[in-house]
Amino acid sequence: MPTEPLSQKEIEDRLRELPGWSLEGARIARSYRLDSHFAATAMVVHIAQIQEELNHHSDLTLGYNTVALTVQSHDLNTLTERDFRLAERIEQIAAGHGAN
Repeated sequence: MPTEPLSQKEIEDRLRELPGWSLEGARIARSYRLDSHFAATAMVVHIAQIQEELNHHSDLTLGYNTVALTVQSHDLNTLTERDFRLAERIEQIAAGHGAN
């Protein structure tokens, strides 16, 4: 079953459920600050595990004590339910890594 693009209203409604996430063009984005580089690295590994499980991958950037992501359904060049599912899963693990 193909993944359908979300309407602008659906995107706005879904973003209200994800504090800290924002719309950047045809992507959703979020940055996290952590206590150390090691904590940020551990979070990146955990995100990579989730991405593999969902078979949906974000653009992921590791900084000294930061993790930044942009999420988009690259094959459609837009946002779909899969993108928000990935963002929700990342939000679920962020606090456990001390991310804010």
